[in-house]
Amino acid sequence: MPQQLLRTLTERHADDPVGTLVAIIDWLRPGPDEDASAAIERIEQLQVALEADSTMQEALHERLGDWLDQARFFQILAGLGLFSRRGFLRELGQRVYERLNPAPADPMSVRDVFYLAFHEAEDPEWVAQVPPPCWERLMRTLWPWSPDEAGQKGRDRLTRETLYAVEMLAIWIAAEEFEPDILRLDPSMATRDSSFIALQREVGAYVRDYVGWMDGKLEDFHDDAHIRVLLEQCSEEVERLHRRAVTRGTSISLTHLLERLGQTIARIERLLDILDPKACEQCNERATALFTELVEASSERHGIRPLIRRSVRQLARSVTENASDKGEHYIAGDRPAYFRMLASGLAGGLIIAVMALLKIHILESGFARLPETVLVSLNYGLGFVLIHILHGTVATKQPAMTAASIAEQVELGEHGRANPRKLANLLLRVGRTQFVAIAGNVIAALSLAFLIAWLWQQQTGSSLITSERADYILAGINPVSGLALFYAAIAGVWLFLSGLIAGFFDNRAAYLGLEARLREHPLLQRVLPQGARHRLATYIDGHYGALISNFAFGIMLGSTGYVGYLLGLPLDIRHVAFSSADLGYAMSHEFAGPLTFALLLGFVLLIGAVNLTVSFALALNVALRARGTRIAKPMNLVRAYWQLLRQQPASLIYPPAAPAETASNDNESEATADHEPRDHSTGRH
Repeated sequence: MPQQLLRTLTERHADDPVGTLVAIIDWLRPGPDEDASAAIERIEQLQVALEADSTMQEALHERLGDWLDQARFFQILAGLGLFSRRGFLRELGQRVYERLNPAPADPMSVRDVFYLAFHEAEDPEWVAQVPPPCWERLMRTLWPWSPDEAGQKGRDRLTRETLYAVEMLAIWIAAEEFEPDILRLDPSMATRDSSFIALQREVGAYVRDYVGWMDGKLEDFHDDAHIRVLLEQCSEEVERLHRRAVTRGTSISLTHLLERLGQTIARIERLLDILDPKACEQCNERATALFTELVEASSERHGIRPLIRRSVRQLARSVTENASDKGEHYIAGDRPAYFRMLASGLAGGLIIAVMALLKIHILESGFARLPETVLVSLNYGLGFVLIHILHGTVATKQPAMTAASIAEQVELGEHGRANPRKLANLLLRVGRTQFVAIAGNVIAALSLAFLIAWLWQQQTGSSLITSERADYILAGINPVSGLALFYAAIAGVWLFLSGLIAGFFDNRAAYLGLEARLREHPLLQRVLPQGARHRLATYIDGHYGALISNFAFGIMLGSTGYVGYLLGLPLDIRHVAFSSADLGYAMSHEFAGPLTFALLLGFVLLIGAVNLTVSFALALNVALRARGTRIAKPMNLVRAYWQLLRQQPASLIYPPAAPAETASNDNESEATADHEPRDHSTGRH
């Protein structure tokens, strides 16, 4: 009941305005089994109780009014909820230290008082659910400013603090323009009058005129219409820098900087909303909206996860976008592209058959576990790199690369909702392209493995592999009697990680300007002529992520078993292309009949399905999170996909003769081999 609260305020907090505010919020806060309606009811009860006790009401007004007349608002208006200017790493370290050894609260800082009052993790949720009129009523109950000179003085002080915060925020925005990372993205900002600088000038004039109008020196009020236009231009500039960061490379510090710019622009808009004297009624509602935002920001003031989540999101988007640059080539838009992908898959399968044979001989050579793991990992890693250099394709790497392209289509829809038919069409094309690439890998790897083993037997009269190895291979791909599908899921995780690695190093190459560095590298200048040096620089820059990710993927595949051995866990990998090659070698030793062969081939394809599903699900989840979007109403997508299949059943595995609708709807690139470099600034091959 409010009477108990009033007794607490009288007995414990008679001379403590901050303790008074904290006690009021603690009393308003809903209990574990309550919702925001409980807080609304308590606000009404407090108002009624204070109106019935004029002595307590006057004492409370005097206590809180004296505090408000001296409290500092600058830190909460210009700092709370905005990333600091210290940079990501220093900000992270500061938050960790504040969690471990927090600084004492300053009772005259409104920011610190917010942190003391709204200290529960659930506070932002219930505060946001309380209607703005209720909060306005509570504010008037606690601070009923009179229309006399004293009340006007308090209002003017708050207005001046808000104006000062707006001016300082505009100065910070202008100063950010000369950060080296910003100038790297757009060198012209150093020589032109950008919207950031123009905003600072206009805000300075606005603040001077506003203060003059408050002091009665100016009759006409200087509205903020031009500032609004400049704020919109600044937002567009930040978005443009975000897009350039995707193609020209980004870093944690740059994403932190761009995020802070966006937050600062949004905060200026919020403060201007409550400064507009021509819309006093709306100002109260807008101030309440800002209040709820500040409560949420206060709850995250020392939060480590929110800082990491918001800073890493744009970096993740850049990584997935760089993967998407290559992923577009994994989407066959027409029949010529479809057959090019088939040829690329066949080429990859031929090399994988040889890699599988080398792995078998390494395993049968009697090496100790560690050197055996090193050799197997190098076999995988160098083999995948060779496949890439020779324009082949490892089919199961497609999901990690194409997921960002699908996420892009989702984001293009209004409010994160894409047209279900367009997205279904894109998914159909992605699935069809992956089918033909897997078919190429499996057909080539299986056929060449069987042919090699058969030729060996014809020439030597002995089997290429032992009976024990053949039995081990067949048992390893059987999901009924073993852990083949679990091992396939592990390979799917490595496929997903290899896609992230590719995007990360492509982003790194763009960020560092790798091509220009290699062209002018002192050592390369001494050992290579200019033409060869430039070609080498262009190739490495265009394939930097692919080369490293392919090698890393091989290392992950090759070392999984050894990690399981060290941990005492049953860890291994199953990959569809290698399983098909292994099946070819095992069948050459003793062909078990067409039905058994068909069953074993089905097991191999099931392994491939798990490879694809796991890697694609993980990659799509990361790509959607990086863009801050989602697939709304998935059943609509399923229905659209089914409708497309009913119209053209064969399109599931074979493209239609004239995919005009596909081309017009999705605007996706034709599939080419994944070896082609992409110009980061223009998108040209």
